[in-house]
Amino acid sequence: MNFRDQARIAFVHLRERKRQTVLTALGVAVGSAMLVTTISVARGSSANIISKVIDTVPHVVMSAKRVEPLVPDNLVGGAKGRVAMVTKNITNDEQEVIKNYAELVKRIEPLKELQSISPFVLSKVIGRNKSRFTPCVARGIIPDLEGEIAGLKKNLLEPNALEELAATPNGILVGDLLAKKLAVGYRGRVVLVTKNSEEFPVTVVGRFSSGFNAKDEREAYVNLSLAQRMEGVAANSVSGIGLRTAQVDRARQTAEKVQRLSGYKSESWDESNRNVIEFYNRNGLITLVLVGFVFIVAGLGVSSVMTTVILQKVKDIAILRSMGMLSGSITRIFMMEGLMIGILGVLVGSPLGHVICHFVEAIRFEASTAGVVKADRINIIETPETHLVVIGFGILIAVLSSWSPARKATRYVPVSILRGELGV
Repeated sequence: MNFRDQARIAFVHLRERKRQTVLTALGVAVGSAMLVTTISVARGSSANIISKVIDTVPHVVMSAKRVEPLVPDNLVGGAKGRVAMVTKNITNDEQEVIKNYAELVKRIEPLKELQSISPFVLSKVIGRNKSRFTPCVARGIIPDLEGEIAGLKKNLLEPNALEELAATPNGILVGDLLAKKLAVGYRGRVVLVTKNSEEFPVTVVGRFSSGFNAKDEREAYVNLSLAQRMEGVAANSVSGIGLRTAQVDRARQTAEKVQRLSGYKSESWDESNRNVIEFYNRNGLITLVLVGFVFIVAGLGVSSVMTTVILQKVKDIAILRSMGMLSGSITRIFMMEGLMIGILGVLVGSPLGHVICHFVEAIRFEASTAGVVKADRINIIETPETHLVVIGFGILIAVLSSWSPARKATRYVPVSILRGELGV
């Protein structure tokens, strides 16, 4: 008996039980559709987070932590047999800074991978507006340099806010959620209170909305000179330097080059935000595994149908075995039935998954500030590879689920069946 004959017998078996076959195929179809949707949603969520991170942070950040410690002058060129003792004379409250940052910028500027370089000073302060208080981080910047570093310019709610910040020595650019917390608007007055209880009155010159709720409710931008005064650091010192690279996917390699040239620890955007990215990727994987169990349930349905068909076809099996059909051919007949159910299921499930993805992507809702990212939709990334993987997985589950019943069919003893004894 050739392959074509085996397929014809398998098709006849399924056709005789149309309702049960269709219901089982629908189970595979539902599993396929849910898996396509889940994979697309998981990819969309991860891609959305990554794009937000790329748009709101520098591609590379050079911190004030040295990877190559400075060697004191009195240890260089000393006389033989003499030992110099060095005491670290730094208080715990003193902030680590990059000194003579302008010289350091000149050293890394020749790197062709760098598009923009912007020094900054971070200052943890308390924002106060009358009776309202909230902790925040004031980032001292040079407005002309910072605009393109972390997508700040395109996130502005007032288009000319950066130019106004540059022209206002005591100006401040606040996140829109921070502005709501302080109940302050354009040209409103806010007092920044430093850790030393010093007060610095500032004027709001604009707002920004990055989409990251934690950033929008806690961060603000001031001029670099003002931040240096608040932190009590010299005019030639900064907390770090933000860098924008020409190729964001090669930011880690660029960070390594910058670190070698500067001697200061440099991290790429994916290293600095590893926890956030891994959290979303891990959640997507867990959801994918849980939804994958829908296929297991569908597989049990296939196995149940195959077992029922075999119990109804034991006499046919006995006759075929008596005619000399090999046990391998009988196994292939019933596994083909599982294959046909799987193919029917995925051919319905894959288009259904596409329709569900399109429907979910079209849903719009009010942007919420309760989560990590402000969004008014569920991001979907649907690719042909997703459908191919789901189709292959669905067919594989159906075939594997039919293997055990198919093997059981070959263990029936033809003589016992023909005598009316259902023995194995």
